[in-house]
Amino acid sequence: MVDFAQFDTRGYPVVDVRTGYAAWVGIYEDTVEDLMDLDVLAGLTVPRWSTVPRAADLACGTGRTGAWLRDRGVAAVDGVDLTPEMLAVARERGAHARLVEADLAATGLDAAAYPLVITSLVDEHLPTLGPLYREAHRLAAPDGLFVLVGLHPQFIMAAGMPTHFTAADGTEVAITTHVHLVSDHVAAAFAAGWRLAELREAVVGDDWVARKPTWERFRGQPVSAAYVWSRAD
Repeated sequence: MVDFAQFDTRGYPVVDVRTGYAAWVGIYEDTVEDLMDLDVLAGLTVPRWSTVPRAADLACGTGRTGAWLRDRGVAAVDGVDLTPEMLAVARERGAHARLVEADLAATGLDAAAYPLVITSLVDEHLPTLGPLYREAHRLAAPDGLFVLVGLHPQFIMAAGMPTHFTAADGTEVAITTHVHLVSDHVAAAFAAGWRLAELREAVVGDDWVARKPTWERFRGQPVSAAYVWSRAD
């Protein structure tokens, strides 16, 4: 595993995931760009969203991904998140059939019950990837898919920027961030019984620079990656 500390250029104070997202929840959707995750999901070709009867949305947060799935025809979505404050927003949004407060590595959801398991913008918070890939495999139906979208490791290293937010007092606060190479995902997925069905890498281009002019220096750098895994068994 690559240690993020050697790339960190910000030096922000760091908090754990639950503390960080509880504090960030009020402005979360004003600061997270759809370009980072939802637009990347929209470019995938393997998942046939409208045919999915039920999905498990791991680390569902405020319900952004769940709402996106429902808009694309997924009939029902069950969400899991570690942070009660994020779940409260998701509950108010109403996109999920069921919401559970739990760790994404031990969700308590039914085994082999979901044709689609999905997670967005979470893997950089995990010290290791194995537990996530194993739990996704446990949840997935025999012909199910696991879709993971998140920050590209190359961007985390090039930008030296942890996941962070502006606290109420104006200070910048980082949430525990880890670097997982593409090969780390492949190793964890294969060990859990997945095979790669699709991989999409999105780069910083005009759309990103229009929103964040200072990102001109990152133009052409991979910023997000979306993996689609199918069960190998």
